[in-house]
Amino acid sequence: MSTPELAPRSPFPGIVAVWVAGLLAASAIGLFVGVEARPQWLCVALGGCLILTFGIQVAYGRPNGFIRRVGLSMLGALMVMGVVSVGFGLAEMMTAV
Repeated sequence: MSTPELAPRSPFPGIVAVWVAGLLAASAIGLFVGVEARPQWLCVALGGCLILTFGIQVAYGRPNGFIRRVGLSMLGALMVMGVVSVGFGLAEMMTAV
C-alpha cells in the first residue's frame, strides 16, 4: 500500500512575507535614514527582498510556478516600498513648506 500524496502547501504566505519585509524595511529607512540617502538604501532593501524571496521559494521546494512566485513577491515588495517612499516624500514636502 502506498501513501497518498499530500496537497502542496500554499505559496501565498511566502509571497506576503516578502511584502511585509519590504514594508518594514521601507518604514525603517524612511524613519532612520536622511532624505539624500533614501534612494540608495531603498535599492539595497529591495535587493534584500530579492534574496529573501529566493530563500523562501527554494525552501518551498516546488519548481512549478517558481518564476511566477518570485515575480509576485518582488512586484508586491516594489509596490509596497514605493507607496511607503511616496508617503515619506509627501511628508517631507509638507514639512518643508
